[in-house]
Parts: sequence; structure tokens; C-alpha cells
Amino acid sequence: MTDATNPVLHASTEEDTVWVEHEAFIDRIPRWVAMTFLFVAVVGIWDLVTRMGWVSAIILPTPAETLEDLGFVGRNLLSGGYMLEALWTTTLTVLYGFMIAISIGFSLGVLVGETKFGERAVMPYLVAIDTMPKVAFAPLFIAWLGFDIASKVALAAFIATFPIVVATAAGLYAASENERMLFKSVGASRMQILLRLKLPTGLPYFFTGLKIAAVGVMAGAITGEFLGGGSGFGALIRQSASQLDTPRVFSLILYLSLLGLALYSLVVWLQRRLVFWNKAGGPGGGVM
Repeated sequence: MTDATNPVLHASTEEDTVWVEHEAFIDRIPRWVAMTFLFVAVVGIWDLVTRMGWVSAIILPTPAETLEDLGFVGRNLLSGGYMLEALWTTTLTVLYGFMIAISIGFSLGVLVGETKFGERAVMPYLVAIDTMPKVAFAPLFIAWLGFDIASKVALAAFIATFPIVVATAAGLYAASENERMLFKSVGASRMQILLRLKLPTGLPYFFTGLKIAAVGVMAGAITGEFLGGGSGFGALIRQSASQLDTPRVFSLILYLSLLGLALYSLVVWLQRRLVFWNKAGGPGGGVM
């Protein structure tokens, strides 16, 4: 029986084609269109809830009231008023905490990922500490370091450190056994393998940890200011909340979100410049 008359072979020949995965309609929507639609939908539902009186205006202000207060806060920031000073204080707290978290997190991550001592002795303690409610440590940092910026920086760094530790250690494990054996076969030392193989291979994981830490350090800084006073945006939020000025609370939170987005975008920009070979399929490569 020839190939032409064999129905099995003939069918397999017709089906031997290249399959193309078709994107769903929702995946083909441009990003700006999707973001605009989502924003309009959220604001529309928000406005409907406040107009119908389903939620008290004391608890949830209207979008118009929030927009008006956003303008007031923006004018105060542009004019160099007290809110600009508060925002600068919060920005310094976030940056100092983030740099300390990177230094400590990277060092501990290398210790955990590169040594048996770190993996067996240090990592269990880090996990135990991370499982504790970190907000509960705020009074301790305030008692140890006072009401100045140092206690807020310490809390911010404390919250942001663990994701960097885990991501760094995971990145060091990312190099395959064949790659490590290849380096050993040409006489590379342990330090050379670390610097030339494991660290470059683990950079995508490291930046994934930085993205998580960028979010955590914001939460730590604001929590420290909220509970420990001071002159940052967290203190302004606490004061506004105590006066039931919910439009001001919403406005301050929205401006803080811009600060957090700027820090996150900075990490993404650095990743694209330093880890340019990592595409969307790699760890953290497809986020933003």
C-alpha cells in the first residue's frame, strides 16, 4: 500500500502543519485601553456608591471631593509647603530603607545560597522571623532608635529584606549542574564560579526580589511614620484620619502610590538595562 492510498499516512501528512496559538480577545486589547477602561469602571462604581448613599460620606468621599483635595495637595507640593517637606522625609526613609535592605538581603542571600551553614543554620531563623507580624516590631524599633527617621528606616528595611534574601539564594541555585561542572573542568575557583556564573545567572531572580522589596519598603516606611509620628506622609495620614478628613487621606495615599510606582519602575528600568538577555519568559521579565 502506497503513502497516497494509506489513509493513516495521508491524514498525518495533512495535519503535519505548524500550530499557531491564537490570543484571546482580552489579551489583544492595547494596554492603555485596558487601563483606561479599568480606571473609568472603578471611578464609576465609586461615584455610584457615594451618590446612592450606600456608604457614608464620612467613610468614603466622592470622587469629586477626592479630586478637589488632590489639587490642594498638589498645589501645596508645588509651592514648597509643609507637604513637600513631609514627602521628602518619606522619600528619604524609603530610599535609606531600600538600600539597607539590598545590602543585608544580598549578603544573607549569598550566605544562604552558597554555604551549607547559611542554608542549614541561618535560613530557619530568617524564616521564623519573617513569619512574625512585622508591624508588631514597630514599637520595638521606636523604643530602640527613638521617634526620629532611624526607627522608620529600620522598620522599612526589616520588612523589605527577606524577599531579597530568598530571591538571591534562589538565583544562586539557578545555574545548572552542567554549567557548574564546565567551570570546574577548566579550573575555576569557587569565587570565580560565584562571580562569573552564579551571580549573572541569578540576576533575574535578584531583581524579582527587588520588585517585591520595593513594595514592602513603602509599607514599612508608612507604617513606621503612622505609628511612630514624625513629619512624613504617614504622620499626615494619621492626623487626617483622626480628624475624619477622608478626602485628604485618599489624596495622600494616591500621591504615595506614585512614589511607590516610581521606585518599582526604577527597579524595572535597571533590570532591563542590566539583565537585557532575560525576556518575558524569565523570572520577573514580563512584569511591566
